[in-house]
Amino acid sequence: MKSSKPRVKRIDPLEPLKMEIAAELGLLEQVQTKGWHSLNAKDAGKIGGLMTQRRRRENLKDQNE
Repeated sequence: MKSSKPRVKRIDPLEPLKMEIAAELGLLEQVQTKGWHSLNAKDAGKIGGLMTQRRRRENLKDQNE
């Protein structure tokens, strides 16, 4: 019998940022009750785009210091 490997839950370092943006867009309750998969493509893309903008802005800020 093949032994199965224990599943390890990955911790996404960007999760707090993703949750913050979801809250700003009014999607946090939906995500908490139904999960990330319940978002439509437009809302998921909006979150991803805003995450990218903020990360780039932070990287530029760090480089200029």
